[in-house]
Amino acid sequence: MNVRRMTLRTTLPIFALAVVIAWACAPTAAAQNQTKKTLYERLGGYNAIAAVVDDFIGKLITDKQFERFFVGHSTDSKKRIRQHILDQFCAAAGGPCIYTGRTMKDSHAGLGISEAEWNAAAKHLVATLDKFKVGAEEKKELLDFVTSLKGDIVEKK
Repeated sequence: MNVRRMTLRTTLPIFALAVVIAWACAPTAAAQNQTKKTLYERLGGYNAIAAVVDDFIGKLITDKQFERFFVGHSTDSKKRIRQHILDQFCAAAGGPCIYTGRTMKDSHAGLGISEAEWNAAAKHLVATLDKFKVGAEEKKELLDFVTSLKGDIVEKK
């Protein structure tokens, strides 16, 4: 019985101390998670992302290299394309938007988008992000997302 009591006397305080430490650390971990803002928040929210998308699409539409992709689209169709891009960027950044468009593979099938066209569009996006003074970390995160779509957009030759 004495061995059992001694074990309880030494184990119980150690267990209690472990519980207290775990409890004390829990709010700290939760607070750290709350202070790390989503990319959506760091970009400035919906209106800021919309301004970036509007500028980016404006660059694409006015670039002769991309003219063939927008010929025949009505103003309403161009607005729908804009909304899809906005929803996709917003959702990817952790915002409240839901992308309801087709897959990138389906959306771009048959368009024959080349590596050179991809690179030109990427330069337009970078120029837009620079124009709006998007931070380096946020720019990298957004470009990483866009780059993840490249395989479904650029057609291999």
